[in-house]
Amino acid sequence: MRFLFYDRVTELERGKRIVGVKTFALSEEFLRGHFDRRPVVPGTVLIEAMAQLLGWLVIASHDFRLAAILSLVDDVTIADPLLRPGIAATITAELLSTSASDSLGRARMEVDGTPVASVERVIYTHLPPADSERLKDIFCYCSGLDRRTLTEGGAAK
Repeated sequence: MRFLFYDRVTELERGKRIVGVKTFALSEEFLRGHFDRRPVVPGTVLIEAMAQLLGWLVIASHDFRLAAILSLVDDVTIADPLLRPGIAATITAELLSTSASDSLGRARMEVDGTPVASVERVIYTHLPPADSERLKDIFCYCSGLDRRTLTEGGAAK
């Protein structure tokens, strides 16, 4: 079972923002037996998708030298009705502040420019990673990025 709630990263500006895409498929594990006649993506999954991308932005902004542990999610808005399977959503996350010990950011999810969900305050606590080189490899694999795009201060598009 895979709990990665974004398909790829389309933009990365270290220290600033990250943009990714997620198309929710009817085959997603969390939809199994869930609202059989009218499946919808649970709001908690939308929050997790935004948090995952923002977490990677924190990690990339610190050159993969830390692990970002989700500590707080506040001021969440989920649109009604919820997303249905088959729809592609764009996730944009911004880093508002960061230090050696923690980071603050916000994120939003849109479908064709229409807001679907947002989180105005997300805080991550920082811990040292077990292996920063492996962390870079995992990020590139999960995000569809080439490791060469992770140059210092560079942006992926």
